[in-house]
Amino acid sequence: MAPGTFGSVVGVGWFALLLLTGKFWLFVAGTVAGIALSVWLCGVGEQVLGQKDPQSVVLDEITAMPICFLGWVAMVAGKTGALPALEVFFSGLGWLQVLGVFVLFRFFDVLKPWPVRQSQSLPGAGCYSG
Repeated sequence: MAPGTFGSVVGVGWFALLLLTGKFWLFVAGTVAGIALSVWLCGVGEQVLGQKDPQSVVLDEITAMPICFLGWVAMVAGKTGALPALEVFFSGLGWLQVLGVFVLFRFFDVLKPWPVRQSQSLPGAGCYSG
């Protein structure tokens, strides 16, 4: 039931773990590594299950969440010179902003507006584009 939403919730956890590294370069490296792993494993999942973008494969939602926050992370890091602490995102009004990013991500993942829908026709992209 709602596997993409569940995967996105786990993705917020992945985002938080990347923040806990305390290093911007590790945040970026973890995000890139997650994407690379997701593209490969989701492609394998598609082949094994014989479906394009199977609902049971949610690694793409998990690894996409840090990307959704990258601009915000970069903005805070640019101002402070350091990777923001968890409190920036998960305390005070930060929770509402995180919730807003989450809802927007799910909205676009479900509706798949242009260019997301068109990107699924690229080789190996069906699973990763949600």
